[in-house]
Amino acid sequence: MQTGIPVEPAAQQAISREKALQKLVTAFIGTGLLFLVLPGTFLGVWNLIAISDRHAAHSLVASWIQAHGQAQIFGWIGAFVIGIGFYSLSKMGRLMPFAISRGWQSWGLWTAGVSVRWATGVYGWQWRIMLPFSVALELAGFLIFFLTVRQHKSQHAGDGSPKPRRLEVWMRLVIASTFAFLLSLLLNVGAAIYVSMHETTPAMPPAIDERFLLLAGWGFLVVSVWGFNARWLPIFLGLPHPNERGLLAALATLTAGLIAGMAGAFTLCALFLVAASLLAIWALHIFQHSVQPPKLQGIHPSFPYFVRGAYVWLLVAAILGVCASMLDTNGGIVGASRHALTVGFLATMVFSIGQRILPAFCGMHVLFSKRLMFGSLFMLTIGCLLRVASEIPAYEHNVAIAWRILPVSAAVELAAVLLFVTNLVVTLLRPPAHLLAPKATQ
Repeated sequence: MQTGIPVEPAAQQAISREKALQKLVTAFIGTGLLFLVLPGTFLGVWNLIAISDRHAAHSLVASWIQAHGQAQIFGWIGAFVIGIGFYSLSKMGRLMPFAISRGWQSWGLWTAGVSVRWATGVYGWQWRIMLPFSVALELAGFLIFFLTVRQHKSQHAGDGSPKPRRLEVWMRLVIASTFAFLLSLLLNVGAAIYVSMHETTPAMPPAIDERFLLLAGWGFLVVSVWGFNARWLPIFLGLPHPNERGLLAALATLTAGLIAGMAGAFTLCALFLVAASLLAIWALHIFQHSVQPPKLQGIHPSFPYFVRGAYVWLLVAAILGVCASMLDTNGGIVGASRHALTVGFLATMVFSIGQRILPAFCGMHVLFSKRLMFGSLFMLTIGCLLRVASEIPAYEHNVAIAWRILPVSAAVELAAVLLFVTNLVVTLLRPPAHLLAPKATQ
């Protein structure tokens, strides 16, 4: 029956939907970059300078340090993961289209929650109310993403079409990391409620904070990287297809480590994490020769070296974790292990892969500068090396020169972050690739 209403062609619908997805992921990425620079890195540098000046690892208020960590984990990488998840899972996972409005609702709640959580940790205003309120906002924002993806996956399976094929291993890892993300947020909510009722400051007790960082760092972030690496590295680095059984064995081993850590068996946990890291490196073929030429168009040719270097940092973090469980007395080895994980592995991977995929995801842009890409990765590596090498002698043995190196490492890492953010921001502000006049890239 004729209704008189023009029907938009399918091709035009697809274009409109792609543009809407690009705007959504750009909002998440822009928010993540803001948290990376200000509440994340800048506050971390300020904290480290203050600690170095006083030669005391425990001289700062714990809530400040935890606010920095929350901004980095949830404000930066969490926003990246949710935004990329909305975009890539709907495309690569062939999920049914979701309402774009849900993505914006998730973004609004997530951004508000992380912002309030950071401000509460730093300023402490009405923290007994604001702390649980902020983490409830974070959880609500994440649940919109979580339930949207699950709902449309279920619709795809029950719409009368042939049953979908068995999930690829990269999808299994991403799903596992998503559940770990949810568990991290639930632990965060429980901790916030406990703190608001029983503590005298908005800081988590050390025992809870240690378990939260373990679950969020290794269960959520590391597994998420493994999953997306399994999807993208065979294309970007030309590596062989991942060994599925090896990756699932790495996931099972890491899960055993998390269970041990939650139970307080931290040495056993650390040993499991070393084994899981080795299994993942083997299964992903990280240090094997490429079977196809790496795809380096538009990015710096050092890209494969930094990606492989990130996995060296993963091993360093895991091995230092074993040492920390047996030898740490003042937090130096623990801090070095966490920094090797968060900056050496996670940040290096985000700086590498992010500058490869985000320009395309956010509107088919071309990376502004290959030189800035190399500069950000090089300075990040130098800064992390200085930090990890100096943190143990400074905190554990009070070595004077190590205390002087710590703020230098922070300044170098801040410079790396600024180069990374500048490169991405300029990239996203420029016209898309098809509108740029042909010219040599920088």
